[in-house]
Amino acid sequence: MAKAKILLLEDDANLNETVTDFLEDEGYIVDSTYDGHEAQDKLYETKYDLLLLDVNTPGIDGFTLLKEARKNGVVSPSIFITSLNVVDDLERGFQSGCDDYIRKPFVIKELLIRIETLLRRGFFHEATNMIFIAENIEYNTKSNELIVDGYAETLGNKESALFKLFMKHPNEVLSHDRIYKELWDYDEDPSDTALRTYIKNIRKIIGKDRIVSIKKQGYKFTS
Repeated sequence: MAKAKILLLEDDANLNETVTDFLEDEGYIVDSTYDGHEAQDKLYETKYDLLLLDVNTPGIDGFTLLKEARKNGVVSPSIFITSLNVVDDLERGFQSGCDDYIRKPFVIKELLIRIETLLRRGFFHEATNMIFIAENIEYNTKSNELIVDGYAETLGNKESALFKLFMKHPNEVLSHDRIYKELWDYDEDPSDTALRTYIKNIRKIIGKDRIVSIKKQGYKFTS
């Protein structure tokens, strides 16, 4: 199963290589960059699942890069990696739109834990809780409500996680195994019957044609 795609901005060549090699060994796809301009170009060419940004970088610093990206609708969760350690810097980082912050030097395993936590938590980073889906459909990421023609339907926990996964990967076929890994915890037994029920419940709200069954492959959410 393909893992998430990560944009790494780190001008220290040794650290860049170390982080890239480690994350790729863990199954992630990593686009590594060394300056802010290069990272900015990639950011607007490719949709990333997570941004891993150093702060003091050539060209454009990480704070400015993320702040501009948020203004332009980039919602991918982000982690700053930096040697800055004063409260003002921490505050500026979160004000620019980051979701987490790790200080150098750090244990690489801790970085992995932070990445996996953010990816599992969700992918939204919006000024509003409302996500536009179609002309008559919106989704409230905080209340887990699908709003169709002004009428709200609340999704259960697994249904909400499934719907967010679909929105994160629009027009992409998601295999049953991939959905199982995202929705069920390690101590839970995945259920094809339960998955079909969740799909059915979501289809009742947004329409059957928006979640397509691909025979022997999985499901695709059409945006």
